[in-house]
Formats: sequence, C-alpha cells, structure tokens
Amino acid sequence: MTTQKPELIIEAGRTESQYWQDLWRYRELFYFLAWRDILVRYKQTAIGIAWALIRPFLTMVVFTVVFGKLAKLDDGSVPYPILVFSALLPWQFFSNSLSECSNSLISNSNLLSKVYFPRLIVPTSAIVVSFVDFLISGMILLGLMAWFNFVPSWRILTLPVFILIACAASMGAGLWLAALNVKFRDFRFVVPFIVQFGLYISPVGFASSIVPEQWRLIYALNPMVGVIDGFRWAILGGDYSLHPLGFTLSLLIVFLLLVSGVWYFRKTERFFADII
Repeated sequence: MTTQKPELIIEAGRTESQYWQDLWRYRELFYFLAWRDILVRYKQTAIGIAWALIRPFLTMVVFTVVFGKLAKLDDGSVPYPILVFSALLPWQFFSNSLSECSNSLISNSNLLSKVYFPRLIVPTSAIVVSFVDFLISGMILLGLMAWFNFVPSWRILTLPVFILIACAASMGAGLWLAALNVKFRDFRFVVPFIVQFGLYISPVGFASSIVPEQWRLIYALNPMVGVIDGFRWAILGGDYSLHPLGFTLSLLIVFLLLVSGVWYFRKTERFFADII
C-alpha cells in the first residue's frame, strides 16, 4: 500500500480585501527588501552614500551653465541654481524610481518563483530606495539656500503634499514598467530612453512660464510638469505660481497613472512566476 504525499499549494488571497491584508501581513518582507537594496546600492563603493549628493549636484551645475548662462534663461528673480535644483529633486526621484522599479521583478525572479507574497511589495520597496536618495539630495538644496541667503515662504509647509504627488507618479509609472518588463524584456532598453527624453521635455532647466499659453494644457499632459511646478511653488514662492488648469490636468494624469498601474500590475501578477 502506497501513501500519496500531500500536495502543497501556495496561492494568493481569494479576494481583493485579502490581498490588501496580505500586504500588511508581509510588511516585514517589505522592510527587508528595501533595506537590502539600500545596502547593496552603496556596497563596495569608494565614497558610499556621497554618490546621492554628487550626481544631482553635477547635474545642477551643468544645467546652470547651459540653460542659465548660455541660453540666458535666468530671469534673476531667484538664484538659478535653486531654481534648477528645486526641479531636479522630484525629477531624479521619478527617474530613479522608473529605473529601480522596471528591473525589480527580474532582479528578484528567484524569490517570485519560490514563495507566495503580494508581488506589489517588490516594486514598492524599490521606490523606497529612490526616496532615500531623494531625502539625501535634499541636503544640497538646504546648502544652496544657506549659500544664497534664500529664505522660503510659508508655502514650504505644503511641500509634503507635492512629495506625495511625486510618489504617486513614480508608483504608477513604475508599476506599469515593472509588469511590462516581465513580459517584454525590450523595456529594459526603453526605460533609459524615457528617462533621457523626459528630462528635456520637463521644466527642469527652465520655468514652465516660458511655454506659450496656448500650449500649456498640452504641455501639462506630462505628469511631471505639475509635480515640478508644485515643488517650485512651495520652495521658491514669490512670482512662481501654479497654472490652475495645467496643474489640475497633471494631477488627473498622475491619478489615472497610479490607478491604471495598480490595475495592470494586479491583472498580470498571477503570471509573473510562469514567465520569469
């Protein structure tokens, strides 16, 4: 008489509510993945965490010379390096998030194929790594304000709101790219192009006010326009105002990007282990 070994089946929660409960139950895995990625990023580097300061600082210097000095886009209302860096902060957070998220599932393929956990944890933990870089880079902005004796207005208190919007934009776009990169490996070549192209069509080296009024709504279809304008409105104050319709449109695009990103990720999540 032979005995049949019991079959072990690992499956996700049967309902949406159980899935979101699973996210909370697996929160320790989220902490572990985020902390591991932070350590790996700067492991065996000569200057360690200083890379999070050097890269945005050098980018700010290049933009100041090219757009401020050569292209004469500096209107003198605020120190131009602060104008540039107030946009570089959200942009680099967004671009780093895209790069980290797009490869997060592929990098953790062994983990995905062995045990069940909500796969949403993986790209979300990758965004945390980019957010740590964002916080470190903020030290440069504080240093620039001290150097130029620039004192922000009360609007700086609203900055956390725009940080949340930047996180939503990063999450939405990151979930799309993470899921698509599993099915179509071509996207590992697409992401660097998106980052490079997006840098030049976003108001990083210039203010959105130079865009002609008749093009402002079309320009606002880029979700990072509203995010960057919001950061400048909060940090610079003064004459830097938000374009009401343009900001509302960018906010709507961010919301749709986040909702659709979560929807597509959840739709394709069950097939990740088979494809990888």
